[in-house]
Amino acid sequence: MTLPELYDCTPEERNIVLRGLNEYNLKQVPATLPGWWIKLEYVMKNDRQEVIAGILSELGYWCGLEVKILWVSEEWRNLGLGKRLLLETEKNAKAKGAVKSFLDTFDFQAKEFYLKNGYEVFGTLDNFPEGHKRYYMQKLL
Repeated sequence: MTLPELYDCTPEERNIVLRGLNEYNLKQVPATLPGWWIKLEYVMKNDRQEVIAGILSELGYWCGLEVKILWVSEEWRNLGLGKRLLLETEKNAKAKGAVKSFLDTFDFQAKEFYLKNGYEVFGTLDNFPEGHKRYYMQKLL
């Protein structure tokens, strides 16, 4: 048997790969939430309707909220916007059945912010990027 070639992935092919993995996963452990992935994505805007903060997250079929990105523009930091985005997202996820939230952050990002908001570190990746740490965090909702 000849090994197949490697190709760049198209959006349609990406969906085939995702569907394949999701189908496999759900054969192993049934979903506890209807649907596959529910996007919970929100932004905040200033008076000129410019985006100044946002959160990108997804609620998975096993009732886990994955916070992928939480960002607040530098001039708007330390005013509670990040906390509001995080808590509203967690509240909305919990209303849809979420039982746990998880994320990763770096030592130069928001570890202390997440600790103050009830998250705990459950793993670290040392020296990535070099000279820094990546933290994996979780919170029961």
